[in-house]
Amino acid sequence: MTETTPEAQRQREDTASLRQQLFSAGKRNEALSKTLRTARDELNRIKEEARRLTEPPNNWGTLIAVEESGLSADVIVGGRRMRVAVGPEVEPKQLRAGTDVLLSEGLVIIGTGSFAPVGSVVNVREFVDDTRILVGAPGDDEQVFILGEDLVDAGLRVGDAVVVDTRTHYALQVVEKPEVSSLLLEEVPDITYSDIGGLADQIGQIKDAVELPFEHPQLYTEHGLKPPKGILLYGPPGCGKTLIAKAVANSLADRTGAGQSRKTYFLNIKGPELLDKYVGETERQLRLIFARAREKASAGFPVVVFFDEMESLFRTRGTGKSSDVETTIVPQLLTEIDGVEQLDNVIVIGASNREDLIDPAILRPGRLDVKIRIERPDADAARDIFEKYLTAELPLHPSVLTGHETPAEAVSSLISFCVDRMYALSPENEFVEVTYADGAKEVLHFADFASGAMIHNIVDRAKKSAIKSLLETGERGLQPQHFEEAIAEEFSEHEDLPNTTNPDEWARISGRKGERVTHLRMMHLDTTRGAPAVPLESDIAEVYPNSDLV
Repeated sequence: MTETTPEAQRQREDTASLRQQLFSAGKRNEALSKTLRTARDELNRIKEEARRLTEPPNNWGTLIAVEESGLSADVIVGGRRMRVAVGPEVEPKQLRAGTDVLLSEGLVIIGTGSFAPVGSVVNVREFVDDTRILVGAPGDDEQVFILGEDLVDAGLRVGDAVVVDTRTHYALQVVEKPEVSSLLLEEVPDITYSDIGGLADQIGQIKDAVELPFEHPQLYTEHGLKPPKGILLYGPPGCGKTLIAKAVANSLADRTGAGQSRKTYFLNIKGPELLDKYVGETERQLRLIFARAREKASAGFPVVVFFDEMESLFRTRGTGKSSDVETTIVPQLLTEIDGVEQLDNVIVIGASNREDLIDPAILRPGRLDVKIRIERPDADAARDIFEKYLTAELPLHPSVLTGHETPAEAVSSLISFCVDRMYALSPENEFVEVTYADGAKEVLHFADFASGAMIHNIVDRAKKSAIKSLLETGERGLQPQHFEEAIAEEFSEHEDLPNTTNPDEWARISGRKGERVTHLRMMHLDTTRGAPAVPLESDIAEVYPNSDLV
């Protein structure tokens, strides 16, 4: 074994010491390098911050046009139109007319933005050419704006609301306004002729006037006959005028196709909603309505334009008390109906409780060709209406089913009871005594003012009474007394409705025709009128011997 000399031992110790020093120096060097790197990064950040803070401001401008070479472009900066260079870092395809661009101190395009997100909202009145539109807001002067690139192929239409930049006169984007969306064409209504009761004759007239031209257009052409342009449905309120208009749209859809091709459009226009305080705005909206109707009709789909409360818009000219807006609204409608532009596949239906207030020029043949009066339901019509709402599927009380083989027979007897109760010429059904201008007097009963809406409400009242009885007593099902109470409540609510201060006006609104009414006297009914009269008790006892009402 080799003996270690003192010299060798000392050399090994020196070597270990040097290694330790070298390791320590490496650690210090690494820490110093890290500190230097951090200092260099901080210095670069400070230099960049100083450069950013000291560099001149950049401008934003709106791009107007780009040269074909893509090396220069026209922009508007601070209201001035300038031609500037395009920086090499900007791709020409990124430059779109109407968008914002970033300009250097030397007015060189160094970046691109998007369309301005805000601006004024105006309506498109007409197209000047493929890239320019005439716009205007209510009460403002008309102006011409240039379409942004996104709007050129966007299918922009007259009447659409667009956001515009008034500084650059660019139209930027389309927005939906409540005014315009309220005029959008609705889909097919789900009301059919079978849902309407008591109006079989009127529905027959509607079919002859509206559906024949669509079913047999070749026969109309062969005979040189044109389909009617419009129909007026008039009569007292609540008798089904709006339901008929919706059923027309549904029926036309059935005759134009099936499945996905089954389509028609129903545009429901409420007169008061169309009136606008700005001069010319109501007429503009009328033009918009018919423009949309022609647009949809040109695709071969029938369009029904329904004017509810027609007398509120198209009153006889010269009869306005506060203003004569009808002097311009009526001619606008006449122009749309029989003007230069044809109304193919478009049928105009008007509904009114006061047809005597509508301008005669609208009602003449060639405009609203067909006039159909919707009468108040008589006993037979009332039965038909009851059958729409009172069916055998409803829960019936066992006393109602007693003596009948099927629920349908029981319901038929229950309907007969309701009709007899409503149309009985008994003292408890007396409503009002009217005095005519010639001195004659007549006592009118509640049945003289019945309507489909009233019958529907009576059935709903009876159903609510049946639900309350079930919760209170546990007895399930409709009973005659539920309908007796419903009819009594419905009649009692109408006792105070007649306008005794202006009886003739009330009579016209209610649908009464003939001699002028000069006076109304409400019939004073017995305080116990809610209970049935004696003759009716015997009838109920005969039909429903187990009823609690007897």
